[in-house]
Amino acid sequence: MEGIIIKNESNNYTVRTRNGIYVCKPRGKFRIENKTPLVGDYVAIDDINNYIIDIKSRRNELIRPQIANVDIAVVVTSVKEPNFDSNLLDKLLTIISYNKITPIICLTKLDLLSKEETKKIKKITDYYKKIGYTVVKNTDIKQIKKLLNSKVTVLSGQSGAGKSSLLNNLDKHLSLDTNEISKVLGRGKHTTRCVTLYDINGALVADTPGFSSINFHGMTKLDIRDNMKEIKDNQNKCKYHDCMHIKEDNCYIKNLVEKGEILNSRYNNYKVFIGGK
Repeated sequence: MEGIIIKNESNNYTVRTRNGIYVCKPRGKFRIENKTPLVGDYVAIDDINNYIIDIKSRRNELIRPQIANVDIAVVVTSVKEPNFDSNLLDKLLTIISYNKITPIICLTKLDLLSKEETKKIKKITDYYKKIGYTVVKNTDIKQIKKLLNSKVTVLSGQSGAGKSSLLNNLDKHLSLDTNEISKVLGRGKHTTRCVTLYDINGALVADTPGFSSINFHGMTKLDIRDNMKEIKDNQNKCKYHDCMHIKEDNCYIKNLVEKGEILNSRYNNYKVFIGGK
């Protein structure tokens, strides 16, 4: 029998099949083959003894959060408490693009901003829209449901950004635990302990444990360069085909930064990502 893993907790994998839900253990052969089942994996199971016996090939996978076969990644981005973090946002967008997943930026806690802060955030988010990213607010529930329809989606972002709260608003029956921001640390306390796919209006949506840092696992400097939208779109306009946009002369990307056509924070983050600063 075949199904999809919708939850993993303490090596107990919940598998949804056409015949119902099964909680399974992975076969020992996976350890020998250095394979680990992930939430989102399509698997074959022994429904008599409740074992996963085969893992189907994956379209993609993320390391943190650990999930496979994702169509959309919603980067839940708090603008305050915790404060807007362009470094983490750009890092996640680059990793998502590298894994051939469609990104959506979802802004939360806009109601906590002053008028001046609102103007500043709008300028930044207008830029992300201009270069081709879909940007929504966490209050745009109808639009978000439409975007996620029939897709496998992961909610990603730092702790306390509002991932569980967004899921609760997408499906009022979930009642997932949420928590306040730590006043000492300035970031959210972990409330989600494992990756779980929830069935929401025909979409499978994963809440994930939050985090405040992530690495470019398996990515080279060229991978990072070629998965930042505005750099990729203008790469062939540089004097040198292999331009890394750091110290090269007649660099089209650096000229765009100087003209204000590329956001300074995006370019500075890019330099940090590839170790050029």
